[in-house]
Amino acid sequence: MGYLNYTRPHYEMYARLLETYADYQLCLVDEERGYPVAVANCVPLSCRGVEGLPPEGWDWVVETAATRGADEEADTLGALAISVPAIYREKGYARLMIRELLALAERKGLKGLVAPVRPSLKARHPFVAIEDYVTWTDDRGRPYDPWIRSHLASGGRLVGPCVRSMVVEEPVGFWENWTEQRFERSGSYEVAGGLVPLEIDLERQRGRYAEPNVWVAYTVGSA
Repeated sequence: MGYLNYTRPHYEMYARLLETYADYQLCLVDEERGYPVAVANCVPLSCRGVEGLPPEGWDWVVETAATRGADEEADTLGALAISVPAIYREKGYARLMIRELLALAERKGLKGLVAPVRPSLKARHPFVAIEDYVTWTDDRGRPYDPWIRSHLASGGRLVGPCVRSMVVEEPVGFWENWTEQRFERSGSYEVAGGLVPLEIDLERQRGRYAEPNVWVAYTVGSA
């Protein structure tokens, strides 16, 4: 979903932010092959309590970290991504990276970790509201979504949805290029990998994708 690189905080701030906080970026390497098997990206930020976490989610973490003033002390680690190549999945590396993020927060003297979690199976249900999706459970009573389940099993607490976690609003032509389809009327369109439909407004010649994620919070030492 390369179009997610076009949220305003992503294309204006993200690369610079990762350079600024290079010592916060984690990589797990298979020493025998010399190949990275997992990567975690995070940044320090100032967070005034998890109950007040905003609906903007991922975009908010990036912008808040990027605009933090020199006199504003960071107290929380904001997780932005945990990536594991497909051939290395189902080996526990993602949960290991969660533990490493918590260990990093502790080393940096931060009180906790917040993560706008991208539910891994939500793309199968793009027309289901995120507020409903997070209530689903499997036949064992656990959260239906495996990535949410992994976070909670690692000591995280589900705070609630962040319904505008990553917002991309661009001309219709941009979306036609990315989706390789033609939009001939306004409306909601399912897009590959999208957690929600793309909203097309032909009168304005704009398309808007507002991806919902789920806030998960950890207290340092909880995993």
